[in-house]
Amino acid sequence: MSSKENVMTSRPLMQELFASGLYKRNQGKMVRQITAVSIFLVAGVSAWRAHSLFIAPAVGDQNRAVGYLIALALAGLGCWIGYRLVNWPKFADFLISVEAELNKVSWPTQRELVRASIVVIFTILFLSAILFAYDAIWKFLFGALGIA
Repeated sequence: MSSKENVMTSRPLMQELFASGLYKRNQGKMVRQITAVSIFLVAGVSAWRAHSLFIAPAVGDQNRAVGYLIALALAGLGCWIGYRLVNWPKFADFLISVEAELNKVSWPTQRELVRASIVVIFTILFLSAILFAYDAIWKFLFGALGIA
């Protein structure tokens, strides 16, 4: 079965969330790991904010442990969804192809990067100076004519 046929016959996301297997575990590792860590961070920050905004005020001071357990459960659920999402065949194949395209990019050397950055910075400064001069000239002319 080809990769395209495998994707076409893959399980829906809801079924994939309850699976335990890894899809093409050795392909696209870097992009999949970065994507998973990003989702984990979003899940953790979301659970923390939900705890501080909604859960803690709702449970009160007497049930603090319950509030922390609810927030921890939300974070765990978000992490599980993120873990399963990067192993969902349709999304995993997309991430694998992203990494393949990133490997084709010719990245600049540090020297090229510094030179290009200097050109951009000086161009911005030059254009800012020209716009400032035009603005000052127009302001002077309008002030002399009594318009502004």
